[in-house]
Amino acid sequence: MSKVAFIGLGVMGFPMAGHLQRKGHAVTVYNRTRTKAQAWQERFGGEVAETPAAAARDAAIVLSCVGNDADLREIAFGPDGIFQSLGARAVHIDHSTTSAEVARELASRAEALGASFLDAPVSGGQVGAENGTLTVMVGGDLQAYARVESVCGAYARSIRHLGPSGHGQLTKMVNQICIAGVLQGLSEGLAFGMKAGLDMQAVVEVISKGAAQSWQMDNRALSMVEDRFDFGFAVDWMRKDLGIVLEEARRNGSSLPLTALVDQFYAELQRRDHRRLDTSSLIKLLREP
Repeated sequence: MSKVAFIGLGVMGFPMAGHLQRKGHAVTVYNRTRTKAQAWQERFGGEVAETPAAAARDAAIVLSCVGNDADLREIAFGPDGIFQSLGARAVHIDHSTTSAEVARELASRAEALGASFLDAPVSGGQVGAENGTLTVMVGGDLQAYARVESVCGAYARSIRHLGPSGHGQLTKMVNQICIAGVLQGLSEGLAFGMKAGLDMQAVVEVISKGAAQSWQMDNRALSMVEDRFDFGFAVDWMRKDLGIVLEEARRNGSSLPLTALVDQFYAELQRRDHRRLDTSSLIKLLREP
């Protein structure tokens, strides 16, 4: 099995790195908050490194899952960053959701070292990470992808190479555009049904068997009706993702009127101090005065 480094043990990275260790890979982890890395080690075994560079040293595959472009640049290019020790022929796979621009930047820097970089954002949320059923969208060198595809299978149900560097992130942007629209439509439909006095459990059971069905309906509709939002992907993170989407749309000339509108709805949730609620909390704006 491969010697693997994993940088970033948030709600996604913690279980993803755990799946790799359980599959028999020799995993060394790094997390900015060391107590989180120690908790991971106590649960899964493996090794804890003091810096990203120390974790990446001699690793055939380096994986990362952090917050944004700035975080990724810090762990990659900082004085103790991955690229200080990334070996020739090593592959850095980044599972963060970032801009396509930073993905291309890292790919170019990796190539100069004789290594490879793959932008590989994921979809499926915390539950998908914990259950090992994530969808992974990959951009970058096809030969590098072929070398690491089976490793990513430790925590993914679906892995797809989608083109050159940046195309994984661009595909994730499409994913987030679609989710934003679906969640707003679901929020409005559920709020309407509740105002009409319908039995919403029965309504959801019926319409989820037809053309209105979606992952969001299957997994979030009833909790939205019950006003439960203490799980899943937080408003703050969706707002960050939609900011990346809208910036890319300005760059490539796309018109995204609904996405821009939903982005402002999420901004209102932030203003109301709902920053850490699940993204399905859009419905609160239709139920609260």
